[in-house]
Parts: sequence; C-alpha cells; structure tokens
Amino acid sequence: MKLSIVILCWNDWKVISDCLRSIFGGTHSIDFEVIVSDNGSTDGTVKSIRETFPWVRVIENGANLRFAKGNNTGIEASSGEYVLILNPDTIIHEGSLDRWIDFAARHPEAGGFGCRVLNPDGSYQGSARPFPTAWRDWIAALYLRPLAYISDLFISDKYVRWRGQTERVIDWQSGCCLLVRGDLLRRLGGFDGQFSYYYEDMDLCHRIWDSGHPIVYTPDVTITHLGGQSTTGRFPIAFELDKYRNRYRYYYKYFGTEGARRCRRTSLTWIWLRLIGYTLVELVRSSDALKRRLELYRAAAEWNRCVDPVQLVESGKEPETGLQSAVQVPQ
Repeated sequence: MKLSIVILCWNDWKVISDCLRSIFGGTHSIDFEVIVSDNGSTDGTVKSIRETFPWVRVIENGANLRFAKGNNTGIEASSGEYVLILNPDTIIHEGSLDRWIDFAARHPEAGGFGCRVLNPDGSYQGSARPFPTAWRDWIAALYLRPLAYISDLFISDKYVRWRGQTERVIDWQSGCCLLVRGDLLRRLGGFDGQFSYYYEDMDLCHRIWDSGHPIVYTPDVTITHLGGQSTTGRFPIAFELDKYRNRYRYYYKYFGTEGARRCRRTSLTWIWLRLIGYTLVELVRSSDALKRRLELYRAAAEWNRCVDPVQLVESGKEPETGLQSAVQVPQ
C-alpha cells in the first residue's frame, strides 16, 4: 500500500462527505486506503460513511479521544508507505495526492511533507510555519512581524516574505494536512498523546526533525481547508483555552520549567495588547464578530492570569476561574 489517509472525525458528516469525494474523485495513479477514526460521533456520521463510502475503513473509538489519540488509532491501523493526516473539513484538489507521493519519492532525505493550503476564498492559509521560540513569541506579541521584511532575525510565527509559492524546507506543517513516511511515523509512536488539540502537529514535526529528517514543502500539491467547520468552530472558548494548555505543554517539553513560565508572560502580553486594541475598535465599530473575539480574549486573559503553567503540565492543576462551564470541550 503506497498511501494511508487517516481522517479524524467527530460529528463531521456535513464536511467529511465532500472530503472523501475529493479524495476518491481526484486520485488516480497510486494505491491508497482511507481510514476514518471516529471519536464517538452521535450525528449518524458512521452510518452515513458506511452507506455512502463502503470501501472506507471506519474505526469506532467509542469516545472522544481528542486529536492526538484519535489520530493515533488510525495511524496504528495504517499500512501505507506514507501516511497522510487529514482534517475532515478539507478538499483535495485534482491530482494532488498523486503529485505529493511523486514529490516525496524525489526527496528520500525528508521525513515529512507540506503542501499549499488555501482558504475557501482561494487565499493562502499559511499552514507552513517556523518553530516557536521565546524571541519569536515576543516579536509576534508586540506586533513586530513587519521587521522580518528587513531581516530574518525578526521572523516570528510566519514566513512573512514567502507565501507558499516555491519549494522549500519548513519547520512544521499544520496537521490539517500533513504527509509523513509511514515507517518513521510509526517508529515515533504517532502524535504525543498529552496534546489534545493544537501543538500536536508542531510537536510531531519537531520530533521528525530530531530524528534527522527535514520537512519539505511543495506548492504543486493543493488542498482547501474550510477551517472552523470541524470541532474547533463549535466550542470557541474551550478550544481557545486548549490552545494555551497545549502551548504550555510544548514549551515545558522543549524549554523546561522556565520556558513554560516565559511562555505565560508572552501569552499575557499578546492577549492584553489585542484585548485593548479590539476594545478601542469596538467602541467605534461594533459587530457581533468583534464581540465574539473580545469574549475569547477576555476568557483567555482570565485563564492565563490565574494559571501556573508548570503545575498545569506536571499535575494537571487547572486555575480557579469563573470559566469552568466553558473551558472543557464536550466529550
């Protein structure tokens, strides 16, 4: 088997059906399998997939294992020379998977592979990014990204002078669409299960690099990522706070206890500057979208103000806030 495609699903029938059609309708020259790892869907997704796409292998996890562990179930069942981790709210463009496997074969030195990811309007989504560091976090938090047009010293969380139009080596590729050599992925044990949503893809790419294999990007492979149509768009505050939990886990893993504490300082700076800025904008031009954004920033500010990132990682201790009803993703 040349390619195993692993798609994590949780009540995603409205988007995964188009995703599966794009895979089967646009892939022609490689043999592949599709494995859907279902995290306890209750909307009839499993039944609909089996009726509409009977050749898709569905693994029922029976509960919401979250992103890392749910994908690992599919990875463990895969047999492909390559494994593609794919979000259900994506559309594969015609011939892209054929070209991607051909590109990977021309780069035997690489362990992972990125591709061009577009928004629904056709604009570039920027899914290939540099690894974070404390310095890069301050650059982003203080709105200093434009300085990267002058010097690479100021590169932060984006490749500002590159829009995905050329081949290049990248630090990491978003897990919405990440191709990895199967033997390497299985040897690494898939995703690190401590990460639920966010940073699990960055961590996996970090470990691919640590294994001695770069990650290379090609613009000749394109997908559309709807974004927000899957689980993260349904529970915005819960997933926003999950992002910070996993951010602290990542910094603790790679930079230790002091790195996690520095991360909290930059996170609070990021949040408060944006909370102040958007509050001023809201006074002049109010909108429902802006109010929702401010609600997210207020929740993030309160949670990060109260959290001890080291205790959070080491013992799972959550901060005492008034957000208890909103901080957990429904299971």
